[in-house]
Amino acid sequence: MAFHVVIPARYASTRLPGKPLADIGGRPMIQRVVERAAASGAEEIWVATDDERIRAAVRDPRDPTRRMAILTDPALPSGTDRVAAVAEARGWDDATIVVNVQGDEPFLPPRLVDQAAMLLEQDAEAGIATLATPVASLEEYLDPNVVKVVTAGDGTALYFSRAPIPWTRDGAPAGIASQREHGGAMRHVGLYAYRVGVLRRIMQLPPSALEQREKLEQLRALEHRVRIVVGCCAERPAPGVDTPDDLERARRRAAAG
Repeated sequence: MAFHVVIPARYASTRLPGKPLADIGGRPMIQRVVERAAASGAEEIWVATDDERIRAAVRDPRDPTRRMAILTDPALPSGTDRVAAVAEARGWDDATIVVNVQGDEPFLPPRLVDQAAMLLEQDAEAGIATLATPVASLEEYLDPNVVKVVTAGDGTALYFSRAPIPWTRDGAPAGIASQREHGGAMRHVGLYAYRVGVLRRIMQLPPSALEQREKLEQLRALEHRVRIVVGCCAERPAPGVDTPDDLERARRRAAAG
């Protein structure tokens, strides 16, 4: 199976400026992400960045002499736009599968990259594939920073939300603060495989109402009837790095080996 990986990496970050270059165990975080992606079956790996410092920091573990970052327009509004820009720059055709790996996942299991690509290849009607894992705790279930997904019986996405879904009515007799159940809830893992033709089409659409309300890009695709197939992670991923506290946890993990 042939597929490519693009890792969007923006220097500016509201909660953690310069995040891609943050040192984790002696290597920039973005380089650790590149190394995880390089352990997958991807044919090509590219970092899509808006900053020369990030471009200079990354090397291909498969060929250390090769530069593997492409500078993209700083005005692009999202990581998905950067993935689309790389697809155009590389001249990939509509049938090409590209996996969007988040640049703040320094411990991402490589097999999940392969899993997302395989899910998409095996479902000819899907335009996007992504992954989810069971919600681990009530705290995680109620956290609006943890995106939840509900799927149909065939594994296609019905909805993504920051709200606690599916909601167990009988588990919260006194309202949201009294909820004590989270069984069956799935946490969305922000790893996407796209068919490039579908990616191009989505990027030409205006932001949708649900997307703007929830601040979740994947809802644009759902609102325009793009089939998104969701697989259960073959391996539970480690948390990403969004905040200074997350970064300290990542550093402790790297130090522990």
